[in-house]
Amino acid sequence: MNTPEEQPSPAEALARTRAAAKKMTAALDEDQEPEPDEPLGWQPVWKRPRKPKSKTAKKEELRKQRRRLRDAGRRRLAAGQSRRPRSRQNRIGNAAARRDARALSRVRHSTAWLW
Repeated sequence: MNTPEEQPSPAEALARTRAAAKKMTAALDEDQEPEPDEPLGWQPVWKRPRKPKSKTAKKEELRKQRRRLRDAGRRRLAAGQSRRPRSRQNRIGNAAARRDARALSRVRHSTAWLW
């Protein structure tokens, strides 16, 4: 725990705070853009100057993009043309139902039940 002798006086603390605030406003008011010959420190990606790509790099990138789009188009076309097959269980059930219906209609239209 601090003793009263170690603590700065409120007036001194206020004076230091005001001086720091002046420094900070001066730093913020400064020109934000660095000088062209001034070496840059670390900067986030979106603030770094752009490096122009070489022609071969551009062409390679476009080739990859065309390939990606072509493959996507083929997949889309194949997906549109192919009808997804119904599940096996579903087909078996429908076929059995059709067979039963056929048999019942035959019986209904015949005179077999009279005998």
